[in-house]
Amino acid sequence: MRTYKLTIAYDGTRYQGWQRQPDTELTVQGILEQAVSALKGYPVEVNGSGRTDGGVHAEAQTASIHLSGKVEEEAFLRELNGMLPDDIRVNGMELVKNGFHARYSAKGKRYEYTVDTREKADVFTRKYCCHFPEKMDLKAMRKAAECLTGKHDFAAFTDRNEDQSTIRKIYDIRIEKQGSKVKLIYEGNGFMYHMVRILTGTLLEVGTGKRTLQETAALLDEGERRKAGFLAPACGLTLKEVYYNPVPKDHSK
Repeated sequence: MRTYKLTIAYDGTRYQGWQRQPDTELTVQGILEQAVSALKGYPVEVNGSGRTDGGVHAEAQTASIHLSGKVEEEAFLRELNGMLPDDIRVNGMELVKNGFHARYSAKGKRYEYTVDTREKADVFTRKYCCHFPEKMDLKAMRKAAECLTGKHDFAAFTDRNEDQSTIRKIYDIRIEKQGSKVKLIYEGNGFMYHMVRILTGTLLEVGTGKRTLQETAALLDEGERRKAGFLAPACGLTLKEVYYNPVPKDHSK
């Protein structure tokens, strides 16, 4: 068997998330598995780097698959993409060493959350932004983001603890204004269920004066979800990159 790494982009608007589910066919993993299995003529499991919620997008999700024998990558991608719907595209494929796993081999991820602050949502980007027409104090948000950066117990920032540990390391949170849009960029070694969306809701509450810097910092010690911010809408979130090389030195502190 040969192991291949896939790089996948998808518009998550109409899907119930990445992970296959028994009660719906509208999952990205499920559709990819159907297409790859049909193309190869035998069942193929597609293992993603992690789950994305229903409505969340990906620019560069990664997945690993095992195929019996080497394939001609360009031809395989051409045929596979011809079988996929227009809102899912496999943009890259490479042969990797056996033992590679898209999830367990990952060193980190980068997510981007986009907020549209204009009075009426931008017609052309409304499916990929959270419409939040409020004035925000970006300086206060950046200070709060600094409190959340580093290695901490993020129990207050998940709606479901499926892991034994809620400790994660966030390398960086950047908040950038681009015209009427505000982008929150997160880089870390891993993110739990709803974690980026809760972090975003918390920082937006700081930006609108509904939450203080001290209250935000205290969440890391208190660990209570009910005290953290609101769950920001899924549509504003995009998985931008999955890292497999060691993290940059300036992010390793």
